[in-house]
Amino acid sequence: MAAKATDFSNGSVIKAIMIQTVPLLVAQIIQLLYNIVDRIYIGHLPGANGLALTGVGVCFPIITLITAFTDWFGIGGTPLFSIARGEGKNERALNIMSESAFLLIASSISITILTLIFMKPMLYALGASDATYSYAHAYFTVYIPGTVFFMTGSGMNYYISAQGFPRIGMITTAIGALLNIILDPIFMFVFGWGVVGAAIATVISQAISAIWVIRFLLSEKALFRLEPKRIRFDRTIAREIITLGFANFLMKSTNTVTQAACNITLRNYGGDLYIGVFTIINSLRDFITLPGTAITHASQPVLGFNFGARKYSRLKRGIIFASVAASSYALVVWVLILLFPAFCIRIFSGDPETISIGTHCLRLYLMAFIFQMGQFCGQSVFSALGQSRKAIFFSTLRKIIIILPLTLILPLYMGVDGVFAAEPISNVIGGVAAFSTMLVTVYFKLPKNDGEVAKL
Repeated sequence: MAAKATDFSNGSVIKAIMIQTVPLLVAQIIQLLYNIVDRIYIGHLPGANGLALTGVGVCFPIITLITAFTDWFGIGGTPLFSIARGEGKNERALNIMSESAFLLIASSISITILTLIFMKPMLYALGASDATYSYAHAYFTVYIPGTVFFMTGSGMNYYISAQGFPRIGMITTAIGALLNIILDPIFMFVFGWGVVGAAIATVISQAISAIWVIRFLLSEKALFRLEPKRIRFDRTIAREIITLGFANFLMKSTNTVTQAACNITLRNYGGDLYIGVFTIINSLRDFITLPGTAITHASQPVLGFNFGARKYSRLKRGIIFASVAASSYALVVWVLILLFPAFCIRIFSGDPETISIGTHCLRLYLMAFIFQMGQFCGQSVFSALGQSRKAIFFSTLRKIIIILPLTLILPLYMGVDGVFAAEPISNVIGGVAAFSTMLVTVYFKLPKNDGEVAKL
């Protein structure tokens, strides 16, 4: 029954994608609450005058980099895993999952050690000032040791969904996030631990989530059980995961570079207040893009499975549905954000100056939000079908080739507004380019008849 339920080559493609999407969306929303709840509480800390939120915001480029490594070895392996399942190569699928576990554990330990050693110069380089460093250091000293829990739990959770158990994946993040929401106010306000309390609550929550994931993958409930003896370095499989997942890594890691560049430029042109505003906007952006990324990411196992099974008509329907659904959602949210930006800023801060500046900057930053779905859709299809080079190129195009130079150049002419104006320009160029290329090089080149060999 379980094997039949996860055979994505039969039944409705739309239903298969939605069955994957809904739990994944809920899981991602809950996962994001780990950090957003922290930011909301931190933004309202008495006596901090916004400096606590700014200090924690300085840490976000590194947190984003940690997430990038997680996606590199987690999302990077699941398309290969799904294609192997579609081809009936179960032994290969098991080895791919096990290799992802090894890469996640090894990289998380390395990141933890390096960050603890070089924390002070890193935080100052990322935009911390003498006024905000104490908050950043206090938060990060506790947060970083939990990296192994976050990366292992989040990275391996993708394999639970890829096996056809998206609800279990949702429960994984629900357990941790609900615990974080409960512990945050207790540690921060009742015990009076401030930003340290927020970090402690997050680490405890991430640890519980990781235990849940590993426990399920080791159990008989999993179709593909994680076997400790298989968790070792395999050069061939590691190379495949690293190559395919590099696009996801690049997409997230370039966020680290652009966030750092934005923080430094904002500090130079606007001061700590603007870094705090940028922290709020980043939080809102992460939240509102979730449904779009959930639809496109959830479609990957379905698209990859049908590509491996040579069911091209189903693959095309899946691409169309994911693209239309993501774009329709983006249109609605785009309009709402542009109409009611002040409401969104007030969630994170009650300071009148922050609300005033934040309202203006949010409208400017999300001016072309809908075009970002083109990037997500194109990127998702390339990754699902194993076309890593195209996925890597378009990740680089938007973040490094477009946003980074504009972040440094536009402020020379527009002042602090130039930092926020770089995003909509990159959304239009990157989104249109990625989606158009996907249509020309993949969708229109797929064989008309199922069972033929695709030449992409």
